[in-house]
Amino acid sequence: MSKSQKRFSIVLSLIMTVTFVLSACGDSREASESGGAGNDTVQLIWYTIGTPQKDVNKVMETVSQYTKEKINATVTMKMVDWGDYAQKMQVNVASGEPMDIIFTSAGGFDYVQNARKGAFLELDELLPQYGQDLIKTINPAFLSGSKVDGHNYGIPANKELPQQEVWRFNKTLLDKYKLDTSGVRTLDSLEPLLKTIKENEPGVTPFAMDKNYVPYVPYDYVIQNLPMAVKLDTTDFKIVNILETPEMNEALTTMNKYYKAGYISSEAATTGSTNDLTTSGNWFLDRAQTQPLADNQWSASYGYPVVSTPASDAIITNTSVQGSIMAISANSEYPEKAMEFLNLLNTDPVLRNMVDSGIEGTHYKKVNDTHMENLPESKNYDMPSYSLGNNMLLYLNSNDPDNKWEEFKTFNAEGVDSPILSFNFDTSKVSAELTAVQNVKEQYWAALMTGTIDPATNLEQVIEKFNQAGLEKVMAEAQSQLDAWRAENK
Repeated sequence: MSKSQKRFSIVLSLIMTVTFVLSACGDSREASESGGAGNDTVQLIWYTIGTPQKDVNKVMETVSQYTKEKINATVTMKMVDWGDYAQKMQVNVASGEPMDIIFTSAGGFDYVQNARKGAFLELDELLPQYGQDLIKTINPAFLSGSKVDGHNYGIPANKELPQQEVWRFNKTLLDKYKLDTSGVRTLDSLEPLLKTIKENEPGVTPFAMDKNYVPYVPYDYVIQNLPMAVKLDTTDFKIVNILETPEMNEALTTMNKYYKAGYISSEAATTGSTNDLTTSGNWFLDRAQTQPLADNQWSASYGYPVVSTPASDAIITNTSVQGSIMAISANSEYPEKAMEFLNLLNTDPVLRNMVDSGIEGTHYKKVNDTHMENLPESKNYDMPSYSLGNNMLLYLNSNDPDNKWEEFKTFNAEGVDSPILSFNFDTSKVSAELTAVQNVKEQYWAALMTGTIDPATNLEQVIEKFNQAGLEKVMAEAQSQLDAWRAENK
């Protein structure tokens, strides 16, 4: 062999070696500890909302052992904190970040708008092919109510159907000062209780909230947390600027009074989560969305007693129907396997409870066949149950009655429909104005809603800023679509 032939042979060998190494590493998501050619086990990447938990990778290793046996797939969960979720997911979608399953909702990484933008895969064919068991399990109202322009783009969590707000209380402090909550309903009615805590508990935040807090008023928002809404008892179906209503004006005035009194944290408008407060117990009251026997769940999760009292009626809205959805990313490498996983998650109690509560014997223990209780290590894996699939497969807390899920069904059946339930505003004709409106919201909304700024001197300016950004044009387009929707749906 000539010297030139030898050099060519060596170069060829190097190229083949590099090519082999690159091809071996190229599809890193063809997962499995055994590896090797012909192994079709895939790694699913799941993005979900919530404060990142210390033990999430540990739990997902156990989850993956189970799912590999069942559907030949492993799971990597990536948690993004509450206040950062929407922005992070927008970046991920725009950049083509590898994702298979994405948490979405009406209020967290907007389900309808992102479905229309192409972020999620349409599931009309995948659902009957790989989700047959799921279809039989979930309340049909969730699947029908979460359709966008006639198509399914996600799997809603089977949970409470109506949305009902409650005032939650740290019962330890209620009992300590013998405070009565029987007369509590409106925002104003909280004042005597908040005053007592402020005067006697300097290390406690009387009224806990984060930057996403919005005072409750009896309206349904056309787009969650933008100032366009329809009154729940409407007869004319008129969309109004919520900031111009007497109910919101009164609520914002009260919030500012509470802020000035020191009942609300000075950092509320920039706080992404109240998780530190609930972990420490250094809070007295907040507002939350409830479900049957929610007090038991909160108490078990926090490790101290929590009680609640209604702050609103139970209303079925787009926000509640679309309050927790798992979509398949439009750029998923494994959409069929992702649907298989969602089918399993929503029908298999072993998997559903593992994802929710962690590893049996480490994070929780079974009390009997249907009940469980948390172990001390549960503090390292405290997950938001509502965001993780079919809640009605979950083990009951030790103090839950055996008929808990029957109570859910009753609660769902008794909910009252919002007048604009199933109306989904198509924003495509006003996308530029809506972007400008969102920018105004980012600048002023949290400070206004948490009472940080005084509505008496700021509200008119904020309303004018929204109108300058194009809110009135957006509202006019929404009204036109709502009128057409009413005519079509009688």
